[in-house]
Amino acid sequence: MCLGIPGELVAADADNADLAVVDVAGVRRRINVGLLADEDLKIGDWVLVHVGFALSRISEEEAQAVLDYLEGLGPAYDDELDALRQSDIT
Repeated sequence: MCLGIPGELVAADADNADLAVVDVAGVRRRINVGLLADEDLKIGDWVLVHVGFALSRISEEEAQAVLDYLEGLGPAYDDELDALRQSDIT
């Protein structure tokens, strides 16, 4: 199953404006935010992440609603989080 998961922007990459670090359920990942270059993203913004790319900016309320829904999926969501934890950059 492929999921788009909400992540909160926690750091920018000083060397590459197309990269940023997001926190996804406690796991930090470097992602590409280049598709949202016109969005003026800031630390604290929420984005929908799929296969390492930020696809859209979403509100914190929408992010929480999606996270609540995903947690309700049980094993599929747990598997996705396990995969994220294995690639944690911190």
